[in-house]
Amino acid sequence: MGVSGTGKSTLGRALSESLAWRFVEGDDFHPRENVEKMSRGEPLNDDDRRPWLDQLNREIEKDHRRGVRSIVACSALKKRYRDWLAHGLEGVQFVFLCGTRDVILDRLRDRRGHFMPPDLLDSQIAALEPPEDAIFVPVKLSTEQQVAEVVRQLSDVNEA
Repeated sequence: MGVSGTGKSTLGRALSESLAWRFVEGDDFHPRENVEKMSRGEPLNDDDRRPWLDQLNREIEKDHRRGVRSIVACSALKKRYRDWLAHGLEGVQFVFLCGTRDVILDRLRDRRGHFMPPDLLDSQIAALEPPEDAIFVPVKLSTEQQVAEVVRQLSDVNEA
């Protein structure tokens, strides 16, 4: 989880490969209206996000029923969004990719082919409610370092 441009998809794919868990790209589940709205530079509101997060919740629940562990790349900026995403599920662990506005803005400006314009970063930062119980991972680390940190902290959580 984290604002756009933090590397959620990159880390999610790398973790999926490292842990042999299914990767789910949350952006793929946005309805067309959400993508069009963001493409126009308009931030999503709770009414836009709720059906999307509910669908992601069902996707995770489907994996749980099949005994499949999954990793979902999703902004989940607010506590209530994380609650909607994890509703009725056990063992959900959030990983928060965090960094300074300037670093993330540079990453967004360098990114190509994504519907989320850099102009929406400030609205995402304003909406962000940093989690209290997540694994915090700095965006400035390499992907390999991020994976190692998440795997280490997941081990710590599972041993506790």
